[in-house]
Amino acid sequence: MTDGPKMAFFTEEDGHYLPLPLARSLWGADTLTGPAVCGIAARAAETAYGRDGFRPARFTVDLFKVARGLPTRTVARVLRDGGRIRVVEVDVLQDRPSGDEVLVARGSTVFLKESVNPPGGRWFNPADDTIAADVPTPEQQEAAAGALTGEGPWDPALAPWFFSGSTWSNDMGANQTDLRKGVWSRSAAVVAGAPPTPFERTVMAAESTSLMGNWGTEGIAFINCDLTVALSRLPVDAGRIHVRAESHTEHDGISTSSTGLYDAEGRFATGLVTAVNNVAAQIDFATVDMQGHYAES
Repeated sequence: MTDGPKMAFFTEEDGHYLPLPLARSLWGADTLTGPAVCGIAARAAETAYGRDGFRPARFTVDLFKVARGLPTRTVARVLRDGGRIRVVEVDVLQDRPSGDEVLVARGSTVFLKESVNPPGGRWFNPADDTIAADVPTPEQQEAAAGALTGEGPWDPALAPWFFSGSTWSNDMGANQTDLRKGVWSRSAAVVAGAPPTPFERTVMAAESTSLMGNWGTEGIAFINCDLTVALSRLPVDAGRIHVRAESHTEHDGISTSSTGLYDAEGRFATGLVTAVNNVAAQIDFATVDMQGHYAES
């Protein structure tokens, strides 16, 4: 995967993250995408206060305001530092043209001490709970790479694969159904020149929990207000992460969605989001030029 400026969400300069075109969102002009905001919150927690022998086991971010295409910075602090539990909080702040500094998101990461499983038997997801049978065929992958090759910075290796019912495709319009959805994704770098860590990759992949749950026949009109990721381990390699819809409920303009996250060896994490009606900015993937967005981003 290319890890230069074209395949990253931000560059880092003088303590600020400067958004690159890949960070653009489809929700509105000059807005940042969820994985970009979640990615810098996860990066700040892990970079500032990650510790050998402690694993990031739960990440939660509250998305207070729409993040704009502006210089962004993070402030991290330790809330608890014990023998088995470390809790780190991160503020994501933006400098607005008015001169005000605005809090757009706040993340919390729980690091737990690694050890051994306690004795005794318990129910757990079976060892064969994998997604190996769902991998797109070589013919599909080759066709997608050809379709996305051309002018512009888009790297076909990053092309997401969407699943709706029984068919894998890069065409989001073709997956605009009321069937259960999944996606195979490969994360770009949070910051140019720094390949994403397994934790960053997991958080950015899990942000598609909202898309997997809220994407229906008319597109997506629920926007997530938060993201929680619970991890029992980190992904085993630098390959793709599969995010599969597990549950979705919606009442009175409020929805909840959960997903399972898988790598080549099986399930390793769970995603959860709440979302609110945002129909005024609804995204219809059947009419949006997604390849154009890829090329520009």
